[in-house]
Amino acid sequence: MNYRILLLTLLAALLTACGNQPQSSQSEIETPVSVQELKKSSISKLINTTGTALATYSVGLNAEMSGFYNLQTNPSTGKPYKLGDVVRKGELMIRLEDKEYENGIALDSRKLSLEIAEQEQSKQKALYEKGGVTLSEMRNTEVRVTNARYDLENATLSLEKMKVKAPFDGVIVSLPHYTPQSRVSQGSEMVGLMAYSRMYMEINLPESAIQYVQSNQAVYVTHYTLSQDTLSGVISELSPAISTETRTFRGKILIDNSQLKLRPGMFVKADIVVDRADSAIVIPKEVVISRRNRKYVYVVERSTAILRDIQTGLEDEDNVEVTRGLNENDNLIIRGYETLRENSRVKILK
Repeated sequence: MNYRILLLTLLAALLTACGNQPQSSQSEIETPVSVQELKKSSISKLINTTGTALATYSVGLNAEMSGFYNLQTNPSTGKPYKLGDVVRKGELMIRLEDKEYENGIALDSRKLSLEIAEQEQSKQKALYEKGGVTLSEMRNTEVRVTNARYDLENATLSLEKMKVKAPFDGVIVSLPHYTPQSRVSQGSEMVGLMAYSRMYMEINLPESAIQYVQSNQAVYVTHYTLSQDTLSGVISELSPAISTETRTFRGKILIDNSQLKLRPGMFVKADIVVDRADSAIVIPKEVVISRRNRKYVYVVERSTAILRDIQTGLEDEDNVEVTRGLNENDNLIIRGYETLRENSRVKILK
C-alpha cells in the first residue's frame, strides 16, 4: 500500500515540473531594427582629385609712363576705387598727370594738322577732276592726310598710356597705396584685377584613371568651408601623356562660379563623374556584409530577418548600386543588422 502511495506522489511531482517549463515559441527574443523602404534613384561613379581654383582672367597693371597719381571715383559707388570693387571693361581706375609730357604730345595741334590736310586733299581732288592739278600732286595730299592721321593716332595712344583702365570685367584684388598727386615712376604697380565668375583648376590624375576620364565629363566641385554648396564643372583639357616620374597625367577643369562662392586660390575637391546609373537600387555601403567573396544584406519579411545575397555595381563615397538581389519596396535593415542571423525575429522601430 505504501508503495502505491509513493509511486503516485512521484508521478504527480513529475507532471507538475513539466507544466512549469516555458514554451519555446514564447521565449524567442525580437531584435529591434530600423528599415529603409527601397526606391529607385541614381548613382554616379566618381574619381576624386584636388587642386587650386584659379581665376580665368587675371592681370597686374603697371604704370606705362611716369606721372602724378590720381585714383579715380568708382561710378557705381561714388567713392574712390578700393579692394574688392567690381569694375567694368574700359573703366578708368587711375589717371597719371604730367602737363609737360602732355604738352609735348601737342594733341590739339595734331588734330588741326589733320583737319588742314583733309581740306587740302578735298581741294586738290576737285582741281584734279577739272584738270587743274596733276595726279601726282593730288596723291601727295593723300600722303599728307595719311601721315597726319598716323601722327594723331600715335599722340592719342601716348596719352592713353597715362590712364589705367580695366581690360575686362573683374574685381580689384590688389591696389597699392600712393599718396594723391605723388609722382610714380614708369613700371610701378598700379592695380591687380581678376575675373572669377568662371574658374579653372589644373589636375593630376593617376595612370589607372586614364581609361575612365574623358573630355566634357561633368565634375562636382566643393570646398571644405562650403561643403553644402556643390559647384558644377567640366573636364576641358586632358593630356594623353603619362609622366614617367609621377605616373600621372595632367588635365584642366572649368568651374561655373557665377555666384562667386569660390575665391581665387582656394584648395578644392573635384569629383569627376565617369559613369552614371539612373533608376537603380541604391543602398548605403555600410549595411553590406562581405564574407568569403560573398556579399549580403538583411531585409524584413513578416517580422523576420531574411538574408539576401546581392551583386553590386557603381559606387560612390557612401552608397553602392545593387544590380541583383534586391527589389524596389523591399524593407532593407539599416540599423541593428550586426547581430542578426538568418530567420531572426525582428521588431521594426518607428
